[in-house]
Amino acid sequence: MPNESAAIVQRLWNYCHVLRDDGVSYGDYVEQLTYLLFLKMADEQTKPPFNKPPAIPQDFAWPSLLSLDGDKLETRYRHTLETLGKEQGMLGVIFRKSQNKIQDPAKLKRLIELINAETWMGMDIDVKGEIYEGLLQKNAEDVKSGAGQYFTPRPLIKAMVEVIQPKPGMTIYDPACGTGGFLLAAHDYIAKNYSLDIEQKKFLKFNTFKGQDIVDNVVRLCVMNLYLHGIGGNESPIEVGDALVSDPGERFDLVMTNPPFGKKAVSPSLITGEKPLMNR
Repeated sequence: MPNESAAIVQRLWNYCHVLRDDGVSYGDYVEQLTYLLFLKMADEQTKPPFNKPPAIPQDFAWPSLLSLDGDKLETRYRHTLETLGKEQGMLGVIFRKSQNKIQDPAKLKRLIELINAETWMGMDIDVKGEIYEGLLQKNAEDVKSGAGQYFTPRPLIKAMVEVIQPKPGMTIYDPACGTGGFLLAAHDYIAKNYSLDIEQKKFLKFNTFKGQDIVDNVVRLCVMNLYLHGIGGNESPIEVGDALVSDPGERFDLVMTNPPFGKKAVSPSLITGEKPLMNR
């Protein structure tokens, strides 16, 4: 299965090079994949064995993109992003302020065909996560994009989680969550190291995790990443905002985070002040 995920990552990433020649950055490419992957998986969930009610209005669902090409496809995709960005809950978070960065309808069509060729919901949760993490890691390796500020090395995160040893029933928060690495690693640790009953599984899925990040696009990526790992319900557990502005009022059993690695300098007082909001 790891070989399968690596092959899909490479296939999708190879196409990114074509788009980059047209001025689409790696970051924009991963963002467009976020939109399209969500639409594809939402459509898969309406079919056996899931048979869930449609989460996307019919006029903007995945099949509506498959049936079009040329300017009609570009127009429909643009309207889809605009409409879903106004929705409530997870849809609104994922598509907030979304724009189509792939202006060539032929290349947009090709990307849709690449995604449509895979059955994403039929894959193991871990494999889907590996695919998305692989794309995020390639994005982080693009030095010019500055994406490294959102991507903490996964081996480091895993080691920290193994030292902390989160337990079932804990509430876990990351005030600078980036793409959700700490939350995902904690989820995997609990799921793999404990025999959970039905109530504990529900709590792990819906009530264990919350996060915050200051950048819209990063929150979108985090929500999609959590979705790929089967975390969360209709409402997003991740919010947009600056965790250092004020006390959020809510308390958690465990806070796991890493100071941002952005290009802008962070005031030392925010990290080492006399009364810091969070223990970083």
